[in-house]
Amino acid sequence: MRVDAHQHFWEYAPDQYPWMGEPLAKLRRHFLPPDLLPELSAAGLHGSVAVQARQSLEESRWLLELADHHPQILGVVGWVDLCSKQVASQLESLAPHSKWVGVRHVLQDEPDDAFMLQPNFQRGIGLLKDFGLVYDLLVFPRQLPAALELVKRFPEQSFVIDHLAKPLIADQIMEPWKTQMLQMAAYPNVSCKLSGMVTEARWGDWSPEDLHPYLNTVIDCFGPKRLLYGSDWPVCLLAADYQRVHAQVTQAIAALSSDEQEAIMGANACRIYGLNPAVKSCTPLS
Repeated sequence: MRVDAHQHFWEYAPDQYPWMGEPLAKLRRHFLPPDLLPELSAAGLHGSVAVQARQSLEESRWLLELADHHPQILGVVGWVDLCSKQVASQLESLAPHSKWVGVRHVLQDEPDDAFMLQPNFQRGIGLLKDFGLVYDLLVFPRQLPAALELVKRFPEQSFVIDHLAKPLIADQIMEPWKTQMLQMAAYPNVSCKLSGMVTEARWGDWSPEDLHPYLNTVIDCFGPKRLLYGSDWPVCLLAADYQRVHAQVTQAIAALSSDEQEAIMGANACRIYGLNPAVKSCTPLS
């Protein structure tokens, strides 16, 4: 089973996506499952994990409705208000859907880097394990110290770092990101997505060599059993088309064994997110 573990859908409306400023004007249109399906097919992928792009329960329910009608959507990482006193009921309302596999909050936009350490947020994180949900960590490098403390406090919660924690690829800065990612990888409950790299590089002026130090770092840190391929489509279109993004990852892992490559390109996503348990190729790795 080959899986894109990170992509987005939306029906664009200016009031719903204020983060799409002028530099992101290319994203200001609808992006829906029929738009992605040809790209998945061309890359030889069986399906994807759709990740939230708005912080609303309405969007979480909408993504799950899309998943009901489009079998290539294998899972949904949605949003609930982890700080709310009603978070348990929000989790319960979504729990019956078999394709609801994870939760994400846009931590990168919080002005307080320690937002994730406040008691209300942590109370919400503490409920996710009971529902079998992964938590996707969307952070900038400056937030990694707080993220390290978060994963330390919840050793039984599965975490997945989105976009390599957005290292400063455009400026070719490695530290302290590299050291912090090594520290993060010391926690066995943490995995990392090979996603979002091209938009952290110089749009329109990047080369595969710009990405290699960052890819090699996380491959060395996390190893092939804790890495997941993700395209970050359609956001990736700001810097590269889908097939070029896919090629960067497949080329970077080409020296690994075939089993290791298969793990990164899908088996890990199936295992970590619990995708399609009835599909034999998505059984956990030994």
